[in-house]
Parts: sequence; C-alpha cells; structure tokens
Amino acid sequence: MSRTQAPVLDARALNRATLARQLLLDRADLPALDAVSHLCGLQAQEPQEPFTGLWSRLRTFQPGTLSELLTGRHVVRTHLMRRTVHLVTAEDVLAWRARHNALLRQRVLGVYRRELAGVDLDELAAAGRAVLADGEPRSMAELARAVADRWPEPGTRPLGEMLVAGVLPMVQLPPRGVWRTKAGVRNALVSSWLGREVDPLPAEDDGSDPVGQELVRRYLAAYGPAATADVRAWSGLAGLPRAVAALRPELVTFRDERGRELLDLPDAPRPDPETPAPVRFLPAFDNAILGYDDRTRIIDDADRGLSVAGARVVLVDGRVSATWDVEAGATGTGKDTVVVTPLRPFSRAEREELGEEGRELADFLSDGESQAVRLASPA
Repeated sequence: MSRTQAPVLDARALNRATLARQLLLDRADLPALDAVSHLCGLQAQEPQEPFTGLWSRLRTFQPGTLSELLTGRHVVRTHLMRRTVHLVTAEDVLAWRARHNALLRQRVLGVYRRELAGVDLDELAAAGRAVLADGEPRSMAELARAVADRWPEPGTRPLGEMLVAGVLPMVQLPPRGVWRTKAGVRNALVSSWLGREVDPLPAEDDGSDPVGQELVRRYLAAYGPAATADVRAWSGLAGLPRAVAALRPELVTFRDERGRELLDLPDAPRPDPETPAPVRFLPAFDNAILGYDDRTRIIDDADRGLSVAGARVVLVDGRVSATWDVEAGATGTGKDTVVVTPLRPFSRAEREELGEEGRELADFLSDGESQAVRLASPA
C-alpha cells in the first residue's frame, strides 16, 4: 500500500490504540514480568515510579512481586534507551545492550566530550572491569576514584558516568528500586549479576540489523502505530532505517492527520476510536507519553513540558488532563492524600471517576492506610 493510499488514523484513533498497547484501556491479567517485557521496560530514574506504572496497568498487581523480581534478578535497573535508567527484564538487557553501546558512549560524550578528550574509552572499560573483577558492587564515585590515578585530568564525575552508563554494561543493585525502600546506587557488571555476558551483535550482518528489527517489532507492539521518528525518540538509536526497511514486508502502514507515515504490526489492536477510556494515574516519566516524538496522541502541545519535568499525570478520556501528587499527613486527616490538580474543567461524572480511582491509588500507595483524595483548584 503506498503512502498516498494509506488510511488516515486521527488523534483519537491513535490515542485508543496507544492505550490498548500500553495496557491502559483495560487492566491486563498479566504477571508483572510479562508486563515489563511487553512494555519494553519502564522508565525508572525515580525508583518508586514503576510500581504506580504497573498498578495502573495490571489487574492484580502487588508491589512485593516487583521487588521479588528485582532481588531475584529477573528484572534489572540499567541505563539503556536514551541513556535513561530503565527497569527491563534480564533477557532484554542481555539481548539489547550491545545494540545500545554506541548510543550510550555518545550520550555521555555529549556532556563530557572536553573532559574525556584524552581518555581511550576501551582502556577505561578494561580498567573498570579490572576493578570490578572482585565481584563487589560500587557506587559511581567509588569506581571512578579507583581508576582516577590513571586519568587524573577529567575528574571523577565524567569518568564515573562513562563507566556506569557508557562503556560497561552495568546494573543498579537492590535494595534500590525495592518497594518503599530508599537506597543509594550500587553498581555491578551485568555479567556478574546475571551470570553471563550481554549478547554480542551478529558477527555477520547483511545490513538488515536483526537486533534493531526486534526492537522495532517490540516497540510497535507496545507503542504503535508509530512513525520512524517515534521509534528513534523512544530508543535514541541511529541507524534504525535499515531495520525498518528489512521489516516493511511484514508491516502495515497508515497516515496521521499531519500526513506522516505510521508503521504497525498487522494484528496489533487498533480499537474503535469511540471506545470509552477509564481514568488512569501515570507515574513520573511514563513512557506512554515519553515514548514518542509526536506526543499529541495523548498530551496537548501546551502541556508537553509536564512530560519532561517529571510531573505525574492523570489521563481522563485517554488524554493528560490533570497532574497528581501525594500530600503527606494532610491537614484534617493526618493521612497521606492523593491531590489531583486539573488542567481543564471536569464534568460531574469525570470528578466522580477521578475520586474513585484516586482513592484506589491512595490505598495502594499507603499499603491500605489511606484512601484520601482531594481535587485541588485548577493550575
């Protein structure tokens, strides 16, 4: 089907498809591990936020389950897409890390190119591996100080960031990321924590980028229909056009209202645009919003800054319509309260649904100690 013949999906059709792929149209009866895999990981620089992300998506999610997946080494916290900390399955970090190596190095160099100008990055990686050969986890500063005698000029921050987020496949160990636990970052090699090295890129590649193809397939399953610019914005990876070209025979195409070509998997869900969308509370930096170059399918351009500022948002009728936060020990109740701040006026029915879902969220976040929710004055 040519681009001029491709059917048009308007913003509402894209919204409902996005909600369905993101498990936000109906809560899914999936194990937490399968949900993390389906979503291609959850953005997790704020350690507690993935718990809310999964609670909003899964019918029977218990936070202890995710903690056990972390401590049991089934999921890991690691720098991956866009050099951002993600919570991903062990299988995915092993399969995807090598494809991200160049991206990760370049993202760190984008910040510290001048400081690291005289450092051979392969030698730095070898030095870091030698320090970590004893199997002991280290903070970024500890690892950087261990190699700083050899490279005194850059300073420990540039060395440390290149080691833990650039040249070495590393994970952040529990208890960081465990439910209701505050803990500093301790880093270990992926190979030490998971018992095997990351998968190397294919020795013989005909240019079709097989790992990139799998990334595109997985992205479309969780985020599609989407443009190639959306795939790039989510992953940060260059060179994906080769993978897309190789995949085209198995994909279908649409257009959005701007005329952009959208790619999709033939059998992926594309619900009726009039399908009702329930209220959903999303955590900070949720990839349902950040996973696109064009985010207008779910958030207005006027509110786009919320998605990069770390605001927690509420979907009403499938779109970002409010922000939310937790007020500790709110006056009058002495209990933690979920406070919702509207970005637009709500109908009575919308306010009632917000209140009901907000009470459920308060109960979840407080381990059953509070169901307090308050609708604040509009921002």
